[in-house]
Amino acid sequence: MMKLKLNKPIVALMLGASSMMFSHAGFAQTSNAPVVCPGYQKGNTKLVGERTGKKVQRAFEAYNEDRVDEALEILMDIDPSDNFDKAYVNRFIGNLLAAKEGEGNRAYNYLISSVEPKVLNDLEHSQTLKLIGDLSMQEQKYSEAIKWYNQWMDFTCKEDPDVYTRLAQAFYESKQLDKMIEPADKAIALYKEPNKNPYVLKLTSYYERKMYPETVKVSEQLVSLFPEEPKWWTQLGLFYILVEDYKKSLATFEVAYNNGWLTKENHIKQIAQLYASNGIPYKSAKVMEKHLKEGLVEDSASNLASIANAFHQAKNYETAANYYGRAATKSSDPDHYRKQGTLLIVAEEYKKAIGALESALERGADDPGKIHFSLMEAHFYLGNYKRAFEYAEMAKKDSSVRRNASAWIPYIKEKAKNRGITI
Repeated sequence: MMKLKLNKPIVALMLGASSMMFSHAGFAQTSNAPVVCPGYQKGNTKLVGERTGKKVQRAFEAYNEDRVDEALEILMDIDPSDNFDKAYVNRFIGNLLAAKEGEGNRAYNYLISSVEPKVLNDLEHSQTLKLIGDLSMQEQKYSEAIKWYNQWMDFTCKEDPDVYTRLAQAFYESKQLDKMIEPADKAIALYKEPNKNPYVLKLTSYYERKMYPETVKVSEQLVSLFPEEPKWWTQLGLFYILVEDYKKSLATFEVAYNNGWLTKENHIKQIAQLYASNGIPYKSAKVMEKHLKEGLVEDSASNLASIANAFHQAKNYETAANYYGRAATKSSDPDHYRKQGTLLIVAEEYKKAIGALESALERGADDPGKIHFSLMEAHFYLGNYKRAFEYAEMAKKDSSVRRNASAWIPYIKEKAKNRGITI
């Protein structure tokens, strides 16, 4: 949300302070607004009446001495009968109130009263239209802001990139997402130096309307124009995921990572996931492992299991089993113990595998049949044929492994017989 904060020099400029001088004719305003509208005819300069002008001069002197409340009191005591004098005084009051905290709504009403008769001189009228637009934004009157900014452009025939940016913001705040693009594009074209704000507004419009290819294009422009801003890189990487371009997503995240811009746990987990999904599981595991040791990635059961899974994909079975064991210690999750035991069998660590698998059973694993089958294997390779046979018989009760378990039973018996072991 943009906030309007007017300081004293700006207020003075808006008041036309340079023209505040007395003449025998009264109190004059400037009329030097550069107007380029076709067919424009410059009107006569209007003057504040002498009676009103004297009080306005007193108010301006009080304002110059930072006695703003006194200036406002003087102005509010004026009761001009002339339309121009009334508009001029209302404009002065509105400008002073606009610079005061919490007085935006009152300022707004006074300034509208000053422009509605259309009697102010051109410069003052144009400045006030723009100020009302700014105050409308400040007071969250976004539809009104759109109206007043358009009136300012219609009156002056000017194109201002800041005004177009605020228009795009006002369209966003009023949920008119499709109307944001045109003023944002105009702002982009008018800024002499690239300004990120209209790009961000365009991106927001496309993203919230789920127009992801267009979102990616704007995000690419932000990265190109503002390459030193870390958040544009991570944002672009995430947008590539939305269009399922995982290679570009990984490449973008790698740029950010190599520049030291991935400083949050979710960033590290994201690049690790991208390495895995791009067929580079070992790098995925090592990135997570590195930042786990450094403390950026939390030493939690879920993160340890993610590292274990990546090492498993990379065929580093013993390391994967170790991480599943660490995860199991924290979580007591039988599935972590089961995976640890299964991988220890692959790594030929049969005694350790038995301990892990028995822990899975003790904790109520959902698939005891498969665990019985794995225990059968571990005991068989350790030469514990009786125990292997017992677990094979238990595994037969599970339909998912029944056929394989039945096929092992004669093999176990034969090996036991060869060793002189009776089953």
